[in-house]
Amino acid sequence: MALRRITLQDFVIVQALDLELQTGFTVLTGETGAGKSILIDAVQLALGARADAGVVREGASRADISAEFDCPAAAQPWLDEAGFEAGDTLLLRRTIDAQGKSRAWVNGTPATATQLRALGDMLLDIHGQHAWQSLTRPDSVRELLDAYAGLSQADVTMHWSRWRADQKTLQQARQDQATLQQERERLQWQIGELDKLAPAADEWEELEAQHKRLSHAQALMEGAQAALQVLQDDDAGALAALTRAHSLLHGQEDIEPEFASLADILSSCLAQAGDVAHSLQLYLRHADMDPQRLAELDARISSWMTLARRYRRTPAELPALLQGWKDEMRRLDAATDLAQLEAAEAASAKAYHAAARTLSQARAKAAPRLSAAITHAMQGLGMEGGKFEVSVAKLAEPAAHGIDDVEFLVAGHPGMSPRPIGKVASGGELSRISLAISVTTSQLGAAPTLIFDEVDSGVGGAVAETVGRLMQQLGSDRQVLAVTHLPQVASCAHHHLKVIKRKQAEGTTSSVQPIQGEVRVAEIARMLGGEKSTETTLAHAREMLELADAAVERAR
Repeated sequence: MALRRITLQDFVIVQALDLELQTGFTVLTGETGAGKSILIDAVQLALGARADAGVVREGASRADISAEFDCPAAAQPWLDEAGFEAGDTLLLRRTIDAQGKSRAWVNGTPATATQLRALGDMLLDIHGQHAWQSLTRPDSVRELLDAYAGLSQADVTMHWSRWRADQKTLQQARQDQATLQQERERLQWQIGELDKLAPAADEWEELEAQHKRLSHAQALMEGAQAALQVLQDDDAGALAALTRAHSLLHGQEDIEPEFASLADILSSCLAQAGDVAHSLQLYLRHADMDPQRLAELDARISSWMTLARRYRRTPAELPALLQGWKDEMRRLDAATDLAQLEAAEAASAKAYHAAARTLSQARAKAAPRLSAAITHAMQGLGMEGGKFEVSVAKLAEPAAHGIDDVEFLVAGHPGMSPRPIGKVASGGELSRISLAISVTTSQLGAAPTLIFDEVDSGVGGAVAETVGRLMQQLGSDRQVLAVTHLPQVASCAHHHLKVIKRKQAEGTTSSVQPIQGEVRVAEIARMLGGEKSTETTLAHAREMLELADAAVERAR
């Protein structure tokens, strides 16, 4: 599984490039300023790195970057969950226009830069030339140890956040005790007033409806009586008139058949009018002026109105107001319950310290293993007898990342006691230690492709040859890409890519070409002796390549 192909269009000084990559160890070389790191920058952009308009080739409207990978099994579930098509290959594409606007795709489906970065963690590891700068930063040192040991501080951070929140709540409650008690007493009095009224939900609407009916009872009864009189009067009542009309039509329907349907309509009207008269009689039989009930309603409505005016609410809002006060009272009761808050703070502190101790024990267990691995790698990098030590001490105060102060100590020579790396190591030693760490940690990672961007800066001679052999060994079971200026490293590669810069009338362009045979010999010779190769440098270059090939054969 590896990075198969990189395709670039109008990227920085690359007009067009379609580069097929091989498994094993591949180096990129070229003259200073040719753009050896452009390929690495392009891969990083394809994997979600921050983009800006500066990567667009001058005069072009946009840059287009594509990277094709073998799809690792570990990425399949992520692709399925994210809704991307999963197959044997993974095609990542990104465009950046002249305004800096970026678009991305995964296997032809639009994607975000965040999704590209998530995929990048599963596809490759990049070790940069300035990695040594992080060796003196506490956060970076601690994260490197955690990554080596496969540890996560997420659980500790979660418990830390909860503990801090509980501490803040308890502290605030202690400071606010007097104010909270006054607020509680005020709420208690207000709740007592409304509790006496006991306003029920929807009661106000029912009170208004009942009061309206009782206050108009006399008029309602008179209206019902008058309507009943109009319907039932013996001489001029509507029922009598309808009965007579129905009889007249019914008596003539044998002469005029059309009268039958009209008589049926009148019959229906008689039935409905009779029902109305019956309902009015029932209403009048049960209707009651009930002045006592009216007085009770007046008093109840008056109580509602008084409290509504006092608390500047409409009467209908009083039930919700009472419920809101009771909810607030419960919150105040909880806030003034210091014993409960203290118990919660103690419980969250206990949970944090338990998680932090577990993480600390795992760090302490991993530290000697990382120390030994890096010490071993240092021996072949010009630091024979040197010692690397990962110190895990207790912090004076707990923190979000745990209770450990992780520091890198180094002794550059035999017999010296390890001291903090930033105080005793020179720039060259820091670069070599960083390289030892890169090699050590890269062997543990799951990413199928490793990229080393001039991590051999500051080394040379036999050490450079050791660096080349280390990368060659890494390339035996993984894909390794390295940007280098050292001929000792370049001669150890299984494959060699040369970055070539050309100045043309329309501007400067850069291209990448695979080289082998005499062309490769000439490039190694250039790296050995400068622009003009001599027979001596060419012979030396051939010898280096032959020795590297022999080492590969022996490894097989």
